Amino acid sequence: MVDVDSLYESFFVARQPVFQTDESIWGYELLFRAGEANVAEIANDSQATSAVIADGLSMALEGLPETAQVLINFPEQMLLDGVGFALPSDRCVVEVLEHVRPTPEVLDAVRRLKDAGYAIAVDDYFGQPELRPFLELADILKIDILALGADPERIRAAVAGIGGLGCRLLAEKVEDNATFRQLGGMGFTLFQGFFFSRPEILTGRKLSTSELTRLQLLSELSGLDFDPKRLSEILQSDPNLSYRLFRYINSAGFGLRQKVTSLKRAIDMMGMLQARQWLSAVLLADMNPASRSGELALMAVQRARFLEGLCAETGQKICKPDAVFISGLFSLLDTMLGMRMDDILATLPLDESIVKGLCGEGEIHDLLSLAHSYERGHWADTSRRISRLGLTTSQVDRLYAQSRHWAQRMVGGG
Repeated sequence: MVDVDSLYESFFVARQPVFQTDESIWGYELLFRAGEANVAEIANDSQATSAVIADGLSMALEGLPETAQVLINFPEQMLLDGVGFALPSDRCVVEVLEHVRPTPEVLDAVRRLKDAGYAIAVDDYFGQPELRPFLELADILKIDILALGADPERIRAAVAGIGGLGCRLLAEKVEDNATFRQLGGMGFTLFQGFFFSRPEILTGRKLSTSELTRLQLLSELSGLDFDPKRLSEILQSDPNLSYRLFRYINSAGFGLRQKVTSLKRAIDMMGMLQARQWLSAVLLADMNPASRSGELALMAVQRARFLEGLCAETGQKICKPDAVFISGLFSLLDTMLGMRMDDILATLPLDESIVKGLCGEGEIHDLLSLAHSYERGHWADTSRRISRLGLTTSQVDRLYAQSRHWAQRMVGGG
């Protein structure tokens, strides 16, 4: 019997956003598996890596604005082999990884890319003298803030003398909003790290009436005893939502031969489950219109679908698809709303398993932790969690890719 998973090559990548000073999206870094847990035996690593980049890039670019740049990590051999020339120079930034040494051969390879119009980023710089030869070629210099202890004096010392080189400073591993704001005054214009997914607690923050209404609708949609008639009532009460549903369902990508002209027909065509999930995604995306929250909403919708897929793939009896979906959907609400998760959950009549999962306990929390590791490219931890679930890397890659496409279609439908 043929092992279906053996027919798939693991190539999917995680994607981490890079923000500008105004918190709008500048682009994304693609985080590759770097050959770990390849399914197939491949004799030529350079050819394999080229295929990985090509496949991963096509997925990463789908649904992104044309202005969004993509940072792609390059180890030494990939640079020497000229793999970067397979990428579009107007969209891709070649990122020289921290362990690459500036030998004459490597510098020549990087210079050829730069002369051909590629932007060059140098990774994990914190003042190392041995990396200075790269700086004259760099368009973007990534400063490792944690490696400098987030110490303002050490950061200033690391970037001293760089101003005349004309490269942009990208602060990576920015862990909180206070550091983010402080770095903006030191010449940094690009930012990357976990600050965007950690809540900044605002004193006296309360949910507005509209936010509370949307949360209550989300909670209602996630309930196991949800009345199908209620979905039509919600849509009929909001012309904007009805219009967006029609636009989504009538899109060319949905593959319908005839236009849908009624709410009942739209819901019937989608199916109750997908209609509920679409509405949940739209409500979440509308929770906060800020650029950063828009990225978080997309991530939350993708997590929800990813967890639902993991649940179905494992076939665990303890796994309830509705519960894991809403857990993923709600998992970033604390950041989006600037509130503690405990305070948000206190307003919602959610199932106990969801509450435990969002508070760091139980099987749902384990699935959320897997999603968190995958999103950030923590491949060793990801592999351990995949093994515990009895799944393969290729299965999880496929589910992650499918969840991203689904999330972009759902959120993009608005």
